[in-house]
Amino acid sequence: MVLVTLLGTVLYRQVASGLVEQAVARAEADAAQQVQQAQELFDATDRRDDFGLSAAAIETVNQIGPGGQGEDRRALLVQSLDSQRDTLIAPVTLGDLEVADVPPALREAVRETPELQQVLVAEIPDRVGDQQPAVSVVSRVQIPRAGPYDLVLVYPMDRERDILNLVREWFLVGGLALLALVAALAWLATRLVTDPVGQAASVSQDLAQGELDERMEVNGTDELARLATSFNTMADSLQQQIQQLEALSQTQQRFVSDVSHELRTPLTTIRMAADVLYSSRDDFGPPMSRSAELLHGELNRFEDLLSELLEISRYDSGTMVMEPHDGDLVQLTREVVDSVEPIAATAGSEIRLSAPVPVWVEMDARRITRVLRNLLVNAVEHGEGKPIDVAFEQDEHVASVSVRDYGIGLTDEQVGRVFERFWRADTARTRTTGGTGLGLSIAREDARLHHGTLRAAGRPHDGACFRLTLPRRVPTGAVLAPAEPDTSPTIEELQCGQPADRHGAQGARP
Repeated sequence: MVLVTLLGTVLYRQVASGLVEQAVARAEADAAQQVQQAQELFDATDRRDDFGLSAAAIETVNQIGPGGQGEDRRALLVQSLDSQRDTLIAPVTLGDLEVADVPPALREAVRETPELQQVLVAEIPDRVGDQQPAVSVVSRVQIPRAGPYDLVLVYPMDRERDILNLVREWFLVGGLALLALVAALAWLATRLVTDPVGQAASVSQDLAQGELDERMEVNGTDELARLATSFNTMADSLQQQIQQLEALSQTQQRFVSDVSHELRTPLTTIRMAADVLYSSRDDFGPPMSRSAELLHGELNRFEDLLSELLEISRYDSGTMVMEPHDGDLVQLTREVVDSVEPIAATAGSEIRLSAPVPVWVEMDARRITRVLRNLLVNAVEHGEGKPIDVAFEQDEHVASVSVRDYGIGLTDEQVGRVFERFWRADTARTRTTGGTGLGLSIAREDARLHHGTLRAAGRPHDGACFRLTLPRRVPTGAVLAPAEPDTSPTIEELQCGQPADRHGAQGARP
């Protein structure tokens, strides 16, 4: 718009300047001719009295006035400013031109240089009193006995004004058309660039949402076409790698499931033989008796590992089954605490249970028992013999139980990985009860199955806190809840031992 405006202004001024110069040149040439004719008429007159000279002046002005440019030309004959004689001839006018309408600068210039024409382009009143541009030409004529007089010829620039108006209209129309054309070209060029980019963004979103078959359209051979080709090649590579990873993951899951099931039969046979040996260990000598005890203990650990692998395979395959019933979360926790007390006593930790009133929730008691036992056993193992606090909180929508220890604690990085399968914060850590590295993973899946959450927080050398939050009622027809975002809350944010987080369960109200 700025460029079109500047270009239009420059061209308009050039056209206007050309028209003015042309009008001035035409006026000067015509005025010279008319002045010469007037001077010849005055020289040829034989009238010497005032009345006769006035009549000759009127005839001369009327004769030169309508000629040339016709009625457009206006004329005025007035005594010059440097005349020393008394007025003999009154001002003679043609076309309602008054002495006051003549720019004073023109008459002053003629007085200084009477031998030259004086020209000025200025606005003067027209016949109806409106201002209009015109070329004014003043020349000196000599009238016998009357002396010097100024002959003023005014050439209105109506024609030039009409031409400029027409040019201005065409410039406006042409400028608007040019702007429209530029805008259309800019829009077209922008769409040619933004459409492929927008398509790439849309396809990228589809790929991110798992629609791996989406591809960009390739049109032409320009840079955008090469970009689309490269994008599609990248998408093909990603799809192939993802499919390979999915196939590998399915193979691993199937392998774990098949091995777990296949090990059930030999493990049952070994368990039966081991139980016979363990029950008869008192009849053996010390080495054989100790071997029977070790075999019995390791079989228990192997069975636990096998059970956890089978449970993980059920979650991976989506065949887990939940049997929710109303139950008292406090009473269930007491039973778990009682079962863990021998381990806690051996470690020197005291489990402090804070439960003033029952907490009723709809839950699968077997799964929640497994979650609580896992949390309490971990707290005992890593609590370094310090007390362990178990606290409850509830409202009309959710209930929570938190397990807080004051042992070696967890770093932020460890909190972010504590629910990963087979991951341990310290592989060299001394453990009293064994473990597979799957307990917390299964515990979180159990919480998700109830549409609840299991979150962790900790500080190095200041213990850790795990809080299980469950809805009071499991949603009807609920399936596995979406995975929780990977965040690392602080112990204060989890409010362990304090009022429950009202956002802890799916669908919970603030």
